[in-house]
Amino acid sequence: MYCYDEFDQRIIDERVAQYRDQVRRRLNNELTETEFLPLRLQNGLYMQVHGYMLRIAVPYGLISSKQMRMFAHIARKYDRGYGHFTTRQNIQYNWLKLEETPDILADLASVQMHAIQTSGNCIRNITSDEFAGVAQDEVVDPRPYAEILRQWSTFHPEFAFLPRKFKIAISGAKEDRAAILAHDIGLSVTRNAQGEVGFRVLVGGGLGRTPIVGSEICEFLPWQHVLTYVESILRIYNQFGRRDNKYKARIKILVKALGIDEFRRLVEEDWADLKDGPGTLTIEEVERMASFFTDPAYETLTDNDSRLKEFMADNRSFSNWMQHNVRPHRVSGYAIVVLSVKQPGVAPGDVTHEQMDAVADLADRYSFGEMRITHKQNLVFADVKQSDLFELWQKLTRHGLATANIGMLTDIISCPGAEFCTLANARSIPLSILIAERFESLDFQYDIGEISLNISGCMNACGQHHIGNIGITGVEKKNHEEWYQISIGGAEGNACSIGKILGPSLKFNQVPEAIDRILKVYLRERVEEGERFIDTVHRIGHAPFKEYVYATDLAEEPVKQDDENTGIAAHYAVPFYSPRF
Repeated sequence: MYCYDEFDQRIIDERVAQYRDQVRRRLNNELTETEFLPLRLQNGLYMQVHGYMLRIAVPYGLISSKQMRMFAHIARKYDRGYGHFTTRQNIQYNWLKLEETPDILADLASVQMHAIQTSGNCIRNITSDEFAGVAQDEVVDPRPYAEILRQWSTFHPEFAFLPRKFKIAISGAKEDRAAILAHDIGLSVTRNAQGEVGFRVLVGGGLGRTPIVGSEICEFLPWQHVLTYVESILRIYNQFGRRDNKYKARIKILVKALGIDEFRRLVEEDWADLKDGPGTLTIEEVERMASFFTDPAYETLTDNDSRLKEFMADNRSFSNWMQHNVRPHRVSGYAIVVLSVKQPGVAPGDVTHEQMDAVADLADRYSFGEMRITHKQNLVFADVKQSDLFELWQKLTRHGLATANIGMLTDIISCPGAEFCTLANARSIPLSILIAERFESLDFQYDIGEISLNISGCMNACGQHHIGNIGITGVEKKNHEEWYQISIGGAEGNACSIGKILGPSLKFNQVPEAIDRILKVYLRERVEEGERFIDTVHRIGHAPFKEYVYATDLAEEPVKQDDENTGIAAHYAVPFYSPRF
């Protein structure tokens, strides 16, 4: 992975010192909260429901065991013992004291990390495929280009105050695992018929209030020009993007208003002045960056591990985990392991400091000291020997990180919702736990098969509900009750699509029953056991699902209580969820 040089480290250290002085002035009332607001946002610090939240950048989701141990340290020392992995492949902490945040940033700087540009109207954290460098279907490793884009975009003076936040995702595989079609700019590293490396460039995608699938602006852009072409896209957006209405300020609105052909013309016109200029990449620079992402010390192994097959035959739980949480590796004898951060009864994406330390130790032992954070709020060990899989599974099980539900119904993506976020209309975390509890049976989930369920507490779509096969959105509050819309038919990947709202909004306790009815229609209508939920929806349309869900009034389940008023059940009855209060 990329390692800071002396200039990187100096920049980050100087930013920490600058921020420390800004906090001192705020605490001494030399700065008002209004004056302090843009300063803290530049360093990833938000004011949320309970206090300050810090979002830390994890470029393209890649992290070392040393950095993960720092996350555990921050959770223990400054927070309430846990952190939350987000759909931007970042981590955030929700219970911080302002006066301690400079120390947190200093601690992060000691392991080559920061929180810069995780908020504000700038280019946010560059995201990528969590299987980059090891996937069997990879065409080109996107990580060197992701790092080049990160360095180019960090502190870029022209793009520090864009009309709105800006998100870039990059993938280099045949199958898109980075949701590039749902980003402001999506980049697919590919090869043409002559074997030359280039980029398919997509623009104007995004979720939020106006979900749009990105449009192709360039079919094949030679690799040398990726920075200058992306810069021209941003220059046109910066010039013509709306600043009078934040709800219409994203680039997707500009592309839709102009049309992709006119937007392309403006970009090409601007690019004529940048093409072949100083921003043009050289082979030396790409090779220098690629040198940080060389293969680890793989051993010469084979895929024929008879002992592994015996373990699978003798242990159903391990066999299920192998089927759902383990992916094929491009190197013989190795496997990719997805660690489920979706243990029953726990908020999706939440990881305790004990788990973080354990993951760091296991990464050192089994995956060359590196791991990845996925945009689906899970973790990945990219380089595990197949002969170590059973032993690793046993250890992950002890730490609550081996739930065999990757890609299944309870592998729920969820934003923090109204428990933490000031923008949310409704709770996300308790609803995700309620749904996961209702459909906890793995046998039932395996019968349902591949399906994605995403929850957002509002239309800002941090839970990416628009591209979930089933999407749930908190829409409003009436008479102190929360209401949710359900959509179906959304998908990410190469066949990215936006879900369609099923019908009128529902109350909190009605949602699990509605999901149950949706699944019953699917099980009734699928033509064969192997037909996926999304394929059934596309084949029969929304009408049968809507008719059954709204055929009769949805009965409201009573709020669950327990004698001690403790545990997950109790959290359904209180305004805020957190087992860490």
